[in-house]
Amino acid sequence: MQKEYLLQKFNNITDLPLQNRVVMAPMTRSRADNKGNIPTDNLQGLYYEQRASAGLIITEGSQVSKQAVGYINTPGIYSKEQVQGWKKVTERVHNKGGKIYIQLWHVGRISHPDFHDGHLPLAPSAINANVKVFTPEGQKDTVTPKEMTKKDIQQTILDFKNAAENAVEAGFDGVEIHSSNGYLFHQFFNKTSNTRTDEYGGSIENRARFFFEVLDAMKEVIPEHKIGARFNPSLNGIFGMEITEESIPTFEYILEKLNSYNLAYVHLSEPFTDVSNVAYAVKDVAKHFRQIYNGTLMINAGFNEESGNKIIEEGYADLVAFGKLFISNPDLVERFNQNTALAEWDNDTFYTTGSKGYTDYKKDTVDLSELKE
Repeated sequence: MQKEYLLQKFNNITDLPLQNRVVMAPMTRSRADNKGNIPTDNLQGLYYEQRASAGLIITEGSQVSKQAVGYINTPGIYSKEQVQGWKKVTERVHNKGGKIYIQLWHVGRISHPDFHDGHLPLAPSAINANVKVFTPEGQKDTVTPKEMTKKDIQQTILDFKNAAENAVEAGFDGVEIHSSNGYLFHQFFNKTSNTRTDEYGGSIENRARFFFEVLDAMKEVIPEHKIGARFNPSLNGIFGMEITEESIPTFEYILEKLNSYNLAYVHLSEPFTDVSNVAYAVKDVAKHFRQIYNGTLMINAGFNEESGNKIIEEGYADLVAFGKLFISNPDLVERFNQNTALAEWDNDTFYTTGSKGYTDYKKDTVDLSELKE
């Protein structure tokens, strides 16, 4: 039987000892279906409370401004009402002994004018991703976005800083910058979506500049050891992202530079699709970047209990984030501990509204706190 490395305590995140190495990955669930996109006690509060035995919960992506939104019914962290809503969520998680970070999100060009009173979404360059997005009026094609002016960039930096400050007020243990999966930061990183000729485009250093300016601004309102960052180096063919000869060197540069920061963690994703025959892609992301990044490394995408234990045992990651398994198994940690069968999730309720497929999955284990050491 595979040794349970996932169930070991982890104390390398400053001021935040984790009861295990099982992390609940951020997942869009589209349940903030109210006028202000406010998380509520009876839905988001219960949902995250049910999963509080995770070593760390990372919330669904939460937009840092109205301009940042690109999906229906996703919660924000820019208004006073949203902050108050999130306070109830963090209180419920903390009352159960859990730890929770909020993921800060700006989708960039993966949006539509329907979300912005007819105005264009923002992006590093005016290049259409040519994908479909789900708007309040249904699926629609993306449009050519507006290239961000320097004023737009500075405002977005301020939006992330304000969101981090709001997260502190809401009681979160920390924040994660969603610099992944083809969204705004990733659009800056990739030269197929960033053709700027100013200090935010061209060289690898310039294309990473926006991310580091956001990080440095956020450090003014939240300690850097309470900040995590998520990256998807081998994302290919999703949301208009294409791997080029500079993609992996860009992430190598970013992670090497992050060694001079004292972040809570770096959160990497293994490839979402088969990249075996994709030029310039890295197939084993954790293994590759473990040689570069010296801090706490979290990995996700497609892991189960066996493979999660294995990657920690091999030393390629410190923490493993699980997504879909946490949807249908709110007591995932207990199931790992007690060798209980895992429940299947319902794809049809991933992005619907209400409690069905959200808070109605049943626990089939005893609370770990009731077990003897």
